[in-house]
Amino acid sequence: MTATTTDPSAQGYLTRAEAWLDDKGKGAWIAAMVLGFILFWPVGLALLFYMIWSKNMFKSGCSRRSKSHGQSFRSSGNTAFDAYKADTLRRLEEEQTAFQDFLERLRDAKDKAEFDQFMEDRDRRARRDRARDAAEDADTIEA
Repeated sequence: MTATTTDPSAQGYLTRAEAWLDDKGKGAWIAAMVLGFILFWPVGLALLFYMIWSKNMFKSGCSRRSKSHGQSFRSSGNTAFDAYKADTLRRLEEEQTAFQDFLERLRDAKDKAEFDQFMEDRDRRARRDRARDAAEDADTIEA
């Protein structure tokens, strides 16, 4: 029976490197991957697969965004400014929601127009095929 042993110093080094890259953000991960491709392409490829597999490319952006959003509701001590800030944030969120709804309606309209065009083309081809078949049948009957 063979036991796999891992070098604890290598594991610690990799863990520290990962933590350092996480602290620096997504740009550091991308830079490390590009450098890996430049120096020795399998290293860059391994980093790319690791970033995709561990979701590091997507995790930091969302957590950073939610942290900054939570800090925006912290009181400044000035009630007039806090009311203005709350009103402005509420208005911006309403505008964002309205814009997202607009984009969705726009996409739906485009999808409907494309589908309608597809159906018209399909009907046109079917009518043309029926007319051609009818003409061939008429030619066959006359012959």
